[in-house]
Amino acid sequence: MIKVVTFGLAAVASVALVACGGGGSSSTSSTTSAAAPPAGGGGGGGGSSSASGGTSSTVKLAADPSQIAFDTTSLSAKAGNVTIDFNNPNDALGHDVCVEAQGANELGCSKVVTGSSTALDLSNLKPGTYTFFCSVDSHRQAGMEGTLKVQ
Repeated sequence: MIKVVTFGLAAVASVALVACGGGGSSSTSSTTSAAAPPAGGGGGGGGSSSASGGTSSTVKLAADPSQIAFDTTSLSAKAGNVTIDFNNPNDALGHDVCVEAQGANELGCSKVVTGSSTALDLSNLKPGTYTFFCSVDSHRQAGMEGTLKVQ
């Protein structure tokens, strides 16, 4: 009788582990897509910020809670270190914010957030025009992008 109960518990435990494993892999794939892009977006601007005079600015950006869109298609910031404070109030649909220079050179991406906020830190941006966009699924193709003018 003890062997039957032990075997039954082992079977239930392995089903539970398989079920948990399935949820984890989908979470991992969304984390991977969010983690892969930040090649040059974050990290130490300490040494390089002195070359730009230590200038830093913060701009605010939000996702529209009712559609696949940002609340604006135009942002402006001063040259130097730029932080984009990004808010996604939508509890059902994840978004992020990525920035690229002309020529499709991606400078960085925030993490994907749902119903919360995050920030994207960009170090030592030079004056010019950059594109910000959401890299989730086909959100950019649906129009979720805009222009960041750095002066």
